[in-house]
Amino acid sequence: MSNRWKNWSESVQAEPQEIRYPTSQEEISAIVKEAEARHLKVRVVGAGHSFTPLVQTDGILVNLDRYNGIEAVNREKGQVTVRAGTRLKALGKALLACGLAQPNLGDIDVQSIAGAISTGTHGTGATLGSLSTQVAGLTLVTAGGRVLECTEENNPEIFKAAQVSLGALGIISKVTLQLVPAFRLRYEWRRESLRKCLANLEQYVRDNRHFEFYWAPYTDTVLLKFQNPTEQKPDSQKNFLRWFNDMVMDNGALWVVSEISRHFPQYVPDISRVIGALISGGSDVNYSYKIFATKRMVKFNEMEYNLPVENFSQAIQEVDETIRQKRFLVHFPVECRFVHEDDIFLSPAYGRASAYIAVHMYKGMEHRPYFEAMEDIFKKYEGRPHWGKMHNRTAEDLRQLYPEWERFQAVRQELDPEGLFLNDHLKTLFSGTSPVSTANAAAAN
Repeated sequence: MSNRWKNWSESVQAEPQEIRYPTSQEEISAIVKEAEARHLKVRVVGAGHSFTPLVQTDGILVNLDRYNGIEAVNREKGQVTVRAGTRLKALGKALLACGLAQPNLGDIDVQSIAGAISTGTHGTGATLGSLSTQVAGLTLVTAGGRVLECTEENNPEIFKAAQVSLGALGIISKVTLQLVPAFRLRYEWRRESLRKCLANLEQYVRDNRHFEFYWAPYTDTVLLKFQNPTEQKPDSQKNFLRWFNDMVMDNGALWVVSEISRHFPQYVPDISRVIGALISGGSDVNYSYKIFATKRMVKFNEMEYNLPVENFSQAIQEVDETIRQKRFLVHFPVECRFVHEDDIFLSPAYGRASAYIAVHMYKGMEHRPYFEAMEDIFKKYEGRPHWGKMHNRTAEDLRQLYPEWERFQAVRQELDPEGLFLNDHLKTLFSGTSPVSTANAAAAN
């Protein structure tokens, strides 16, 4: 029986010796001890929604899907401890039953909680940090099967490293989240020009709990998205209209135009203009975790960078100019979001109010020239790559970008001196022996 594994976009594949499905923390510890005895590397997989080879291994691949669910609820503190394999969608539903919610989420809810925090997954909202900032404590299974409880007070240095760790410190088995009372959001979207959006950007970011926009290349058209707390009750009719928009317009229509683009690339600029022209408006009200999530059924490859927010407008204008000048065959919209700064060692938002720019290319279409040109722009504006998205940064680049890089390295060396949890990608990332080059990893896909 083959143990072949591939990620969501099929840009990364692996054939580990074994795939294990532990159902308890004790089993996780036992797997780690066994791997050490057999001199095998260990990596952990969630939903496979990263585009970098973070979990690629020929050793033991640990799948935590069977280790899920809420383990403890502390209503007084507004905290919940969950098992690491819990998927975000299931977690949102379970939290609502407890009258609680995560203060923010990204726009995909299929990831495991441990995978989401380990890669620095984020949503949007200038007063809100990434999902990692919601972590009040975590349990880490390190080399030797040792179990560490980490919080701001208990093992604080390890805690700050483990909040975004790329799985390089050990296996996160449990996460304690700091939550808020369950809330509903009113989601409004509308079409606007890129020019007007940038002119009003500061106001949009400041005056809305969550704001983001999607810009259609080769056009001056953007889709604005505003999400704000409301006391309104969910409207089943609007819920259906949003479902129709997500499933039929966003996914069905996008798949059709993506296939046309793949087979007839000369029409891509025109197709992007059609996408811009089809952008419309609407609204929806629902519980927060349902509003945040958007289904992603059309497969793509992605690069995303974090920039200081003050560099954002100039960078996005240069992205526009470069796409037009070099005639890149891209029809996927460019996604722009905003995140509060934090103090987590390897968080792209460390020490700065942040804007994220994400570029996408339909699976099966050549992405490398486009991504490389975009990356040159992001580098120019002090960009830090999203750990789960494609990039070409070297270990030396990253050392310069992260003020606490050496502190993370010291923690990693202390917890895993033999590199049990390092694959080839992480070895080059942390040792600097060769470029990371994840943006070229999907060349044949």
